[in-house]
Amino acid sequence: MPLLPTSYQKRPWYLINQHWETIVPSLFYKVKNVHYERERLELEDGDFLDLDWVRNGSKKLMILSHGLEGSASRHYIKRPAQYFSQKGWDVLAWNNRSCSGEMNRLPRFYHHGVTVDLAAVVEHGSQGYDEVVLMGYSMGGGIQQKYLGERKLSEKIKGAVSFSVPCNVLDSANQLRKKENQFYERRFIKRLKKKILLKAQQMEMPIDLEEIRQVRTFRQLDQAFSLKIHTEYEDADDFYAKISNDQYLPNVKVPLLILNAKNDPMLGDKCYPVELAKTNKYIHLEMPEVGGHIGFTVPSSAFSYMEHAAERFIEEVIFQPLSQTAEK
Repeated sequence: MPLLPTSYQKRPWYLINQHWETIVPSLFYKVKNVHYERERLELEDGDFLDLDWVRNGSKKLMILSHGLEGSASRHYIKRPAQYFSQKGWDVLAWNNRSCSGEMNRLPRFYHHGVTVDLAAVVEHGSQGYDEVVLMGYSMGGGIQQKYLGERKLSEKIKGAVSFSVPCNVLDSANQLRKKENQFYERRFIKRLKKKILLKAQQMEMPIDLEEIRQVRTFRQLDQAFSLKIHTEYEDADDFYAKISNDQYLPNVKVPLLILNAKNDPMLGDKCYPVELAKTNKYIHLEMPEVGGHIGFTVPSSAFSYMEHAAERFIEEVIFQPLSQTAEK
């Protein structure tokens, strides 16, 4: 317990494999009629985060965390923002440093193991709310899981939902090294290198620009950039070992749903914490046979299976104890 059965059984006929399930929504899915109100959160280290709000005057807040090189404007963030705001929630979609459309001020960006920014968002954003639920996608879900397991949480945080999460960062990186998946790694690397080289024009950084230009893999990027900026790590292996969120999952003490498709091209075997879900009452794992990476497309629907699964989990697991207490 709790390994959850899944009701996501059939992808649309035209999404013929895990790559199509992943790429088609990413390239072509658009979400209209989501109107954010932007707020800039100044951080203690002198940098900033841009927060995108949808407010309804609710006492319930959902905080959305995007994936690697995503933003609050991505379809998979705007879709739950629309879905849950229509149901009366207030929604806060935050952008990692450098992801909001404006470059951040400091040499560092973000990575899978940084939870201090999410902590700042939660502390600031949850003011005035009675109940807070966290929802994270891919890297954002990993940061969220690490945050839940390593920190003392406010009682306002009632639970969390995460989708397509690389629970073990090294295992995910190795999966992306496989020939059939290298397209995704190249795409991420290209975008990150562009940002790093742009930032290098704005400020001095302890990096070799020619080495950055030659980067082809995540390990090379981390050796050429991440380890030069985040000097607390000894080497790439130490970096991956310490930032992986799976080691923090046993410490999670609020209901957490992990929805990872078995055919996700970016996840290796260690990204499916089956044994932990069998023994930990807080960790709920759902593993559809199909879905791809942040795909889970529902035929002829404006929303994906992810929004429906999240709503069900929130109502039946996260808020069910609250309703039972209220009835007593």
